[in-house]
Amino acid sequence: MTHADPLPPTACPLAADVVLLHGFMGAPWTMLTMGRALRKGGFTPFCPWYESWAQPFDTIVDRVSTLVAARRLGTERPVHFVGHSMGGLVARALIDRLAPPHLGRTVMLGTPNAGSELADFCARLKMLRPILGSASPALVTRRTLPALDLLGPPHYPLGNIAGNRPLPGLLHKLMPRPHDGKVSVASTHLEGETDHIVLPVSHGIMPFDRAVQRQTLAFLATGAFRREDNLNL
Repeated sequence: MTHADPLPPTACPLAADVVLLHGFMGAPWTMLTMGRALRKGGFTPFCPWYESWAQPFDTIVDRVSTLVAARRLGTERPVHFVGHSMGGLVARALIDRLAPPHLGRTVMLGTPNAGSELADFCARLKMLRPILGSASPALVTRRTLPALDLLGPPHYPLGNIAGNRPLPGLLHKLMPRPHDGKVSVASTHLEGETDHIVLPVSHGIMPFDRAVQRQTLAFLATGAFRREDNLNL
């Protein structure tokens, strides 16, 4: 597959679409406040729903790619991708599948690019294994999933946001620190990423957090996160 050249990292027009991809066991409403922030920033968000628990990863990618293609996103103006948790993995596969002619930038929020240690724990215990459903091959650290494993380093500007302030819980002691309660900071890294930042936020709160929203806007607009103490985007 021949990939389109990404937009320059410092000159990305704001008149662009953004595909918002919710996380495991999530729904479009979990990306609602992020969508509002993006719309205020001049972007047009589109948040498709996918069944993250019952459908295999390949089926999810098939379904979402059909929805994105039907809207012709990325064919006439830039299209960006913002994925929370598992949604970031879906974004990687979507970009590879669709190769949008006007590919913009991608932001991942707490995405387990190297897998989730908490998913490993659930997968090892028979009584907890059903929690992961069909998503298990995509979420564990020792995965063999062609839809992801065959992808090379990102050929587009990619910003990763990780969290390091988990909510209280006993299972958190099973994870390497720092982590956001479900994904370690180390696991969010992806070879070839453009920028990476760690914020004091827990995994599930990320799409709702104003600092995360501001950093997402900053990366989509400029290709880099802003590390000033006071962000006024």
